[in-house]
Amino acid sequence: MEIVYLPKEQWKGKDIPLETRNNEYYDVIIDPLDHDGCHISLVRKMAEEEIVHTPEEYDFPDRLYQEYWENAEAYGVVGEDGSLLACIEVCPEEWSNRMLVTELWVSEALRGQGVGHRLMEKAKEIAMRQKRRAIMLETQSCNTKAIGFYLHEGFGLIGLDTCCYSNHDVENREVRLNLGLFL
Repeated sequence: MEIVYLPKEQWKGKDIPLETRNNEYYDVIIDPLDHDGCHISLVRKMAEEEIVHTPEEYDFPDRLYQEYWENAEAYGVVGEDGSLLACIEVCPEEWSNRMLVTELWVSEALRGQGVGHRLMEKAKEIAMRQKRRAIMLETQSCNTKAIGFYLHEGFGLIGLDTCCYSNHDVENREVRLNLGLFL
C-alpha cells in the first residue's frame, strides 16, 4: 500500500467518514481553581454503554482541504477504484512554528496493518523537513483507541478544552484533548 500525495484540486471537500466506537473513556475531573491551584485528572473508565460518534451528528463533518487550513497538505492510500482508504492532512501553524495534524483516518479494512503509523511518519517527516518545533493534534476523551495510538506514536497531553464542542463536554465524555510531540 503506497502512500501518495492527495492534490488539493482533486481532493478538496472530500468527506472523511470518521466514526468512533469505544467502550471506555477518560473521565476529566477538575477541582476548582483557587489561590493554591487546582488538580486535573484524566481517569480511564468503562462506559455503561458503547460511546458512538458519527459524521452525521456534527454540523461540520471532517473534510479534506477545509478553507481555514490555508496551507494544508494531504496524503493517503487510494484504492484501485479511486476510493480513499486512509489519509492524513497536515497544516503549518506559522506563528508558533508547529505542524497541525488536522485529519487522520484509516478505513476499517486497513486498521491494524501499520497504515496509521506510516501516515504519522509522513507527518513527522514533513514537520522535520519544515523545521517545525512540534506536531500537535486534537482528539476527544471518549476516543481511547486513538489516544492509545497517539501515545504509542510519542505524543503526550499538552492541553484540554472542556467546552470546545458544547457547554456539556465533560458530562458528554467528549472533552477536547490536545496532544503534542516535541521535535
